[in-house]
Amino acid sequence: MVQKAAKKQPPRADAALSRNWHTRSIEETLALLGSNLLTGLDSSSAQARREQYGFNELQERPPTPFWQMLLQQFNNFLIIILLAAAFISLLLGDYIEAGAIMAIVVLNAVLGVVQEAKAEQALAALKKMAAPEAKVIRDGHVVSILASELVPGDVVLLETGNYVPADVRLLESVNLRIDEASLTGESVPVEKRAEAILQADAPIGERFNLAYMGTLVTYGRGKGVVVATGMQTEIGRIAEMIQSYEEEPTPLQRKLDQLGRWLGIASLVICGLVGVIGILRDTPIGVLFSEGVSAYLAQSQETIIFMFLTAVSLAIAAVPEGLPAVVTMCLALGMREMVRRHALIRRLPAVETLGSATVICSDKTGTLTKNEMMAVRLYANQTLLHITGEGYSPEGEFLNGGKPTDLSTFLEAHLLLKAGMLCNDAWLERDGRNGGWRLVGDPTEGSLVVAAAKSGLWREILARDYPRVAEVPFDSERKRMTTIHQEADSGKFVAYVKGAPDLMLDLCDRILLDGQERPLTPALRQQILDANADLTSDALRVLALAYRHLDSLPEQPTAEELERHLVFVGLIGMIDPARPEVKEAVQSARGAGLKSVMITGDYKNTAVAIAKELTLLRPNGKVLTGQELDALSDAEFTAMVEDVDVYARVSPQHKMRIVEAFKQHGHVVAMTGDGINDAPALKRASIGVAMGITGTDVSKEIADMVLTDDNYASIVSAIEAGRIIYSNIRKFVYYLLSCNMGEILVIFLAMVGSLGIPLTPIQLLWLNLLTDGAPALALGLEKGDPDIMKRPPRKPNEPIINSTMIVGILVQTVFITAATLSAYLIGLRMFPNRIEHARTMAFVTLSASELFRAYTARSEYYSVFQIGVFTNPYMQMAVGTSIALLALVVYMPFLNPIFDTFPLTVREWGVILPLILLPSAAAEVMKWVMRRAANSELSTLKEE
Repeated sequence: MVQKAAKKQPPRADAALSRNWHTRSIEETLALLGSNLLTGLDSSSAQARREQYGFNELQERPPTPFWQMLLQQFNNFLIIILLAAAFISLLLGDYIEAGAIMAIVVLNAVLGVVQEAKAEQALAALKKMAAPEAKVIRDGHVVSILASELVPGDVVLLETGNYVPADVRLLESVNLRIDEASLTGESVPVEKRAEAILQADAPIGERFNLAYMGTLVTYGRGKGVVVATGMQTEIGRIAEMIQSYEEEPTPLQRKLDQLGRWLGIASLVICGLVGVIGILRDTPIGVLFSEGVSAYLAQSQETIIFMFLTAVSLAIAAVPEGLPAVVTMCLALGMREMVRRHALIRRLPAVETLGSATVICSDKTGTLTKNEMMAVRLYANQTLLHITGEGYSPEGEFLNGGKPTDLSTFLEAHLLLKAGMLCNDAWLERDGRNGGWRLVGDPTEGSLVVAAAKSGLWREILARDYPRVAEVPFDSERKRMTTIHQEADSGKFVAYVKGAPDLMLDLCDRILLDGQERPLTPALRQQILDANADLTSDALRVLALAYRHLDSLPEQPTAEELERHLVFVGLIGMIDPARPEVKEAVQSARGAGLKSVMITGDYKNTAVAIAKELTLLRPNGKVLTGQELDALSDAEFTAMVEDVDVYARVSPQHKMRIVEAFKQHGHVVAMTGDGINDAPALKRASIGVAMGITGTDVSKEIADMVLTDDNYASIVSAIEAGRIIYSNIRKFVYYLLSCNMGEILVIFLAMVGSLGIPLTPIQLLWLNLLTDGAPALALGLEKGDPDIMKRPPRKPNEPIINSTMIVGILVQTVFITAATLSAYLIGLRMFPNRIEHARTMAFVTLSASELFRAYTARSEYYSVFQIGVFTNPYMQMAVGTSIALLALVVYMPFLNPIFDTFPLTVREWGVILPLILLPSAAAEVMKWVMRRAANSELSTLKEE
């Protein structure tokens, strides 16, 4: 009567939204949800609840309209300046310059829209994780319905191979195991117990009476009542966290925007000042007051037009319109290099962001480890053997004291492996795709199968010689599994049992030693317990195996009847091994000044053991569990976050706190992960790095970068590439500013000194074309300095133009200006009445000096001779092409009147050649001084 009455009641609103179902009994859960174990919901109740709670689907945020994404691309000060420059160039009839600038603007807008259109596909991937159909009890009948039609209170059936269609409180569980690796990071399927009632603070990975939407049933069967659907599920909460954070501009985007604003404003102000000074120099302001506006304009008309053209040309040359294009090209070429290094970049700016990373937060399972359970220790006959081999390949040795052991003469070890193979439901088979081996079944059982195969024991042969005739399946209460086999030769029956060592010992009264069954004395029992403790201290998952000979086959085998008076055989220790290449990668990252942090849902001792093996856990590093983290306030945790190396038994919310705490310290955080649980942290991190092979679609869609080989070493390689790219961008900015500042100062000083205009507007525009294009792109293709991974990460708030670069820009500006004005003044003296001759000498000197300056800009620290003058073939092509274009306007007669040039003779070249090389020589001397100072500082630190 109680159940019938409860059935008619809709679930209370607070009950349907509860997060503590794991603390409630089965009866209480059904009562709160108004459901029935046997008959489920009726159709009318289900319809009413669907109207109340909606469909069991993940909701997506409305996409940004195309027009809005397009307009956002032009919300940039530098882009606005470029559009104005293009418009002015068009008015002046310079269609080539206007077209080039507009092409740059359009290219950036298109690339930006394309990237943004791909950025929000994570929720679609989350939807794919949901089961399309579900078996449910409705009106007392088992029916199949769309999973989207499930409502709180529905009773669903779970079977091996099913995806869980919603969050459910289990009502029944028979040998039920669910793979929750994508949600919790747990490397083995979780054993579920419907009857369990847990504490409120039990972490998600230990809520054994719940099953979560999108996880996979790997073994057994069960029944559960739906407690949450759609956005109220754990996956839904993750989806909500993904939506709740807006994209942040990367450090590079912020710095380039600031740089563009500064350069644009400064260039316009200086160029405007140059124009005003030029006009006032030729037509004094006094004329305006003495003769009036009309007279002033009449006298200064020619000067105003010429100076306006000069100022605009100088502004176009000074504004770095090549900056967005070169940055885009550098990042695009960086993407190509990343692919070669097994890293697929989903957003262009992420290339640079990865290079500025200061912290790598990495999941353990499948990222630092192989996600393959392997048997690595065997304890039998009071002897510990080490098992070698890799993955699921049945190739390996059994070592005793480092020496191979023949198991055909080691009866106890041989029997231990045989028992592990027979008391087992997994099997090993050839993988037709790659010719290797693949495991079918539970990973823990699979590790026993692989170990047995390494000793020459194969399921096909053992199943023929020892066919299974009965079994008592594994359950979470007993923590054991028993199978009964009949020996083909003798017809006798034997039961093999595997399970948790401490519980198994209580069932054993004998032990197999030296081929004899002997009494299991307290001393021998303690030896086994000590061996088990040693194995678990190495973070191994340990199983014990035993056997019992039977006089006959019981009619109805039961655990109580079979699992007693057992003969203990031995122990097998298994682990999800660390990737061998990760240790070197962690050390390389540490050498580059990066902090590596392990964040896992696995147990603390397992996480610590792996972290120590990989040298990720420092001698003074701390370890925190999820529960310990919950006990800390945000302020307390933020204060200690930099001291913690390992986090164990954590949830998605914990990962978010960790990322946020690091960001509070100003760190650029790279978060690696492969599961659904990683998606919010991947989104919130400065750069999210997903695993391409083992990663879920959710993690791949939300991440900025996907590792195609799931190799942690590829992260370090990608960081190196990111640093090189950022360094190349700095080189271009350094080169660009030193040249542009020199151009502005040449015109400014000449006008202030009443020396005339050294360069005409058309020469300035041609100079801009020669020096700001191809050489800058060539700098973006540099291979990087040899010690780039021995330098600490740059500070996230460090500007692109740091103090060292400012000094370098000033030095180059001075020498470029001095060389150009010297050539101009010498030209005026050599050709007193031919200013176009002097201008040509100044034009060639400035152009050529900037082109040769590109060679010295290839490294901020190393001499061009140390890195090799001709090691960048793109630089030869760029400079060679620009020199040819320069020679074209100097030596082609029909172009001389257009560009106000004249052909230079050997005499003029003899005068300007030393001046051309002067800025490059100054740059090399400055680098030599910097290296000397750096070496001296390093020597002082070593002495201290």
